[in-house]
Amino acid sequence: MREASMSRAVQFESFGGPEALIIREVPVPQAGAGRIRVRVTAAGLNPMDWFMTSDAETAARFGLSLPCGFGTDYAGVVDQVGDGVSEFAVGDRVFGGALSRAVADYIVVDEAGAIAHGGEALHTPDGVDDRTAATLAIAGRTAAAALAVINPGPGDTVLIGGAGGGVGVFAVQLARLAGARVIGTGSASSADALRALGAEPVAYGDGLVDRVRALVPQGITAAMDLHGTDTVQAARELGVPDERITTIAAQIDGITAANGANTTRAAVEEIAELVAAGQLRVPIAKSFPVEQIRAAVELQAERHVAGKVTIDL
Repeated sequence: MREASMSRAVQFESFGGPEALIIREVPVPQAGAGRIRVRVTAAGLNPMDWFMTSDAETAARFGLSLPCGFGTDYAGVVDQVGDGVSEFAVGDRVFGGALSRAVADYIVVDEAGAIAHGGEALHTPDGVDDRTAATLAIAGRTAAAALAVINPGPGDTVLIGGAGGGVGVFAVQLARLAGARVIGTGSASSADALRALGAEPVAYGDGLVDRVRALVPQGITAAMDLHGTDTVQAARELGVPDERITTIAAQIDGITAANGANTTRAAVEEIAELVAAGQLRVPIAKSFPVEQIRAAVELQAERHVAGKVTIDL
């Protein structure tokens, strides 16, 4: 059977919001030496996807130029391998990240690359479906990085701000697996979802410190702010030392920000194995066909969705 020469890719012809996204017909890429081609079956959305493509100046900071693809997390099946590739074979299920080009029928990534440089691929464990695998690279890396900063364990009580978001669902469960008690901030409507993850819910907003004190009279010992700065301020007021507080979306003097780029492949592989073993679950809030990419990004960008948003290709 003759291989198709054209395929679909979600791209920007001008930077902007979801309204600027289009589906284009593009040549099917070819895997050169040391690279593999993946037939993408699912892509996972993250806040960074629409943040870094929101305008030309921000895009330039991430090395992006027009025409530009969209999305970073992906999962699929290897369908072509280049010369010298030894770790992957045609038919292998894989997942990983390819900076701002994952929402496409085909992507080419380096056998041993990094998300921002050539793209990365990891083997998808048996028992992990593609939609779930497509949520792991960015959020899993970021959550692992946040845990590495505060190093929770038995005896710790961790306050996690934005606990129901894309990174939060990983951070809550990883902290619980480490033996910590978790207090998670969220809206009233997210309380049941937070409990299902293993967190004790507390409403965010004015009065957070008083609500946490009422819930945990003995105090908290560590904190992650996965949304902004409010949780950092509350943690400091509750007596948590700066070295046991971390952020992912804000830079604050004295606080070590978590950087998923510093997370090892082994840490991401471990998260995938936890999912395969049923010890960590990833709530999928909603899945959209690629033809509805704009609606999917609009939902994810609201930042009130409980769990992950994925795209089917």
